[in-house]
Order: sequence, then C-alpha cells, then structure tokens
Amino acid sequence: MISIFNLSVLPLSLRSLPKIPLVFPTFSTLSSISLSSSGMEENPPSLLVLSGKSSSENELALSLRNSSNLKLLDGHPLSILLRSEMHTPSEDDQSTFQIESYMDTLSTERFGRFLIWSPRMPSTHDLVSQNFCELPLYSVCVTDIQFKGRGRSKNAWDSPIGCLMFSFTLQMENGHIVPLLQYVVSLAMTEAINTVCEKIGLPHLDVKIKWPNDLYLNGLKVGGILCTSTYKSKKFNVSAGIGLNVDNEKPTTCLNAMIRKLTSTYQLKREHILAEFFNKFEILFDVFMSQGFQALEDLYYKTWLHSGQKVVIEERNEGQSIENIVVTIQGLTPSGYLLAIGEDNNKYELHPDGNSFDFFKGLVRRKVQ
Repeated sequence: MISIFNLSVLPLSLRSLPKIPLVFPTFSTLSSISLSSSGMEENPPSLLVLSGKSSSENELALSLRNSSNLKLLDGHPLSILLRSEMHTPSEDDQSTFQIESYMDTLSTERFGRFLIWSPRMPSTHDLVSQNFCELPLYSVCVTDIQFKGRGRSKNAWDSPIGCLMFSFTLQMENGHIVPLLQYVVSLAMTEAINTVCEKIGLPHLDVKIKWPNDLYLNGLKVGGILCTSTYKSKKFNVSAGIGLNVDNEKPTTCLNAMIRKLTSTYQLKREHILAEFFNKFEILFDVFMSQGFQALEDLYYKTWLHSGQKVVIEERNEGQSIENIVVTIQGLTPSGYLLAIGEDNNKYELHPDGNSFDFFKGLVRRKVQ
C-alpha cells in the first residue's frame, strides 16, 4: 500500500506528490473543547452498532460482527452490536443518533446503506480509514461524541452533543481528480441542508462554501471537510468526512441557532441531514465521475463565497516582503486551485503556502500560461 496523502488538520499543511496536483482539505471538529492529552483519563471501550438498510446488508453486519476484524487505532478497546441487539432510543432523545429515522430517509443505491454508529468513539475518520478493506464499500460511520479528533499540539478533542460527525468510504481510479472530491462533498452538504429545510417548510439557510473545504453561515464556520486517500491495487481508497454544527452553538454557531430565529416549531435533525447528504452526494458524485467537475461548477460557484473576491498576495524574497499584489478570484483551475486575474490582466493560480492558518493569508501566486 502506498500512502498518497494523509492530512493532519491543524496546523494547516500542504503536501503533494510531484505528478499529482493536489488541493488538500482540512477538517476540524468545529464544536470542540480542547483537552490536554496528558490529562485525559483512560477511555472505556467504544461501542459500535452495525446496521444495514436491506437484509443483505444486515447479513454483512452480522458477518463483520462475528469476524472481530474491526480495529481502532492504538488498540482502543471495542465492543460491537447489531442494531437488532440494542434498545431503540426514544424519538425525543436528540442526544442519540436515530438509526431508524436515518434509514427511512435514505434513498440511495450505494452510499450510506451500511452504517456504523457509536455513542462515543475516538474518531470516525480513523475507523473507516484503518478498516477500509474490512468494510463494505460506501459505508458510513457516525458518532454522537468524538473524543480524539485531530487537533493542534497533540491535543485530544472532546466534541459535544449536537454536532453531526461522520466519515464514509469510496473508491476512485483517476488520481488527478481525487483532490476535487472535497468540492463535491461540500456541495452535497449545502444541497442537503436546503432539501431538509424545504421538507419541513423552512426557508433555505444561507450556508456557503469557503474554499477549499469549510462551510460558513452568517460569516461563522459551521462545518469542515476531510478527505484522505491511499493507493492500492490500482485504485484510490478514499475516506471522506464532515463535521457539521447542527444543534450546538459553541464555539461558533449552529444551524438550529438560525432556525430558532425563524421559528420555534421545527429543528433540523442530524439523521435527516446525513441521509439527505447521501441522497444528494450519490447523484453529484455520478455526474462528477462521468462528466467531470466542470458539470458541477455553476452550482458550486452559486454556493461558494469567493467569486469576484479581491485577495492581496504578499510576494516575498528570502523571507522579506517585497510587494503586495491585488488579484480577483474568478473560479477554480482544472487542478482545483484558485483561478485569479491580476491588475496586469494576467491569469494566476493561487496555492496555499502550507504555513498559514488561514489559507487566504498565505496564498502563493503562480502565473497560468
């Protein structure tokens, strides 16, 4: 197995292979309370509940439970149940993911039909990426609380109830388009949120995409995307994940905080958002794979924050600032970086410098021939 990219989220970094232009996503558990790893108590075993939408997928769940092949990083203890073996939580219990409600809303043919739920686990992304070959393709793992997300300075992260945190698996063959997948994921989530709002009679929430992989609402971050990949047997095994603030207002804001300003009757639910995400993603992903990202660009640009945005690029030489140049963002280049036009009317491709916490404070300008 050859690792193609494996991203730590904070601090931001850019790592690429010479022949594959990659825009790497970052992901942070937005609604997180930082806890020093040295002060963490020993964690109890993580419970995984396996469930499928169809009888054949439930048979896969039974087989996987009996095989005992699922593992967590660092040997964290694990116990596994089938959905049929657990007590069904009350529909009023919003702290627990409602598997039945999710399955009832899901209408996909592939994505999200095999679900792993945990009330509390280290990392959904680590679970699907480390067990990629053991899981059915297109599986999803979701948790109510994630206590070992990826943070700065080796901190552990304990995420409160109300944040939708999930990771899922897929495969791709063309490595040149793998970096564009994060944009399809972002777009599917904004479309899913709008669909859920429509179904319950609410106006659309103005959730926007901040390049390359953040979701914003009213100027505040409410979501982030992480995509990682390994190359094996001529295919890219991709693990994609999202953290979305649904019903937790700290540390920034959440979707339901805005809903509460509009109505006191309805609230968005994590189960419905996750199911609608896969309903949208499966369609968008098929278009992406058959027609390329160009077929989705118009919809993407309607959702992102940056068309016509002016950015100041600081040109440096040997660590010293020599010139500030203003460019205007036009869209994306074929490799997924930002396309901009300078005051000299030349076109430029903007890359993160790999050091700045804010991508837009550390862009590197490269002229497009």
